[in-house]
Amino acid sequence: MADGKTTASARRPSGQRRADAQRSIDRILDAGLRLYTSRPGVSVAEVAAAAGVGRVTLYGHFPSRTELAKALLERAFAETEAAWREVDTSGPADEALERVLREQWHLMERNRNLRDNIIGDVSPQWLRARHDPILKRIEDLITRGRDDGAFRTDLPLSWLITALYSLVHAASDEISAGRLTTGQAPDVLVASLRSLYRP
Repeated sequence: MADGKTTASARRPSGQRRADAQRSIDRILDAGLRLYTSRPGVSVAEVAAAAGVGRVTLYGHFPSRTELAKALLERAFAETEAAWREVDTSGPADEALERVLREQWHLMERNRNLRDNIIGDVSPQWLRARHDPILKRIEDLITRGRDDGAFRTDLPLSWLITALYSLVHAASDEISAGRLTTGQAPDVLVASLRSLYRP
């Protein structure tokens, strides 16, 4: 350096710097997920302030709003996938699918504002692709139900999965528009899919 001195950060061992950086990232993601799921229209500056870091620090870890949005979605989906594993999917496939939708609705509802905040930052294709691990589990349930005669087989499997994906987001949009309540949504969603999937 020009003055022959090093910064406090540079004097710390590299392992300590990495640990400090990871703590900063964790604070940003914790604050971002908390804010993004609470209401629409959250700014990057608000996330930085809630995390207790400057915008320069935030952008040092996440160079764009898109990168931040993707990181927040990754964390939200990791939590959703972990919660899925706790749901009992044994027994008849139609009952298991309804159980999944009802027990996971609180996470779908939590992610409604998250989706509103990031919808302009990531492409619909990226968002759909990131759902693939969860949708694969849905596919397994639907396939089992088709084999057992609980679900229709005259429509493509991919269409049945897309219909579920679309209806979940439609329910979220209806809640945001005030045409559906969070209490009504699980019943409406289950009834709609029951009708659609019935042989």
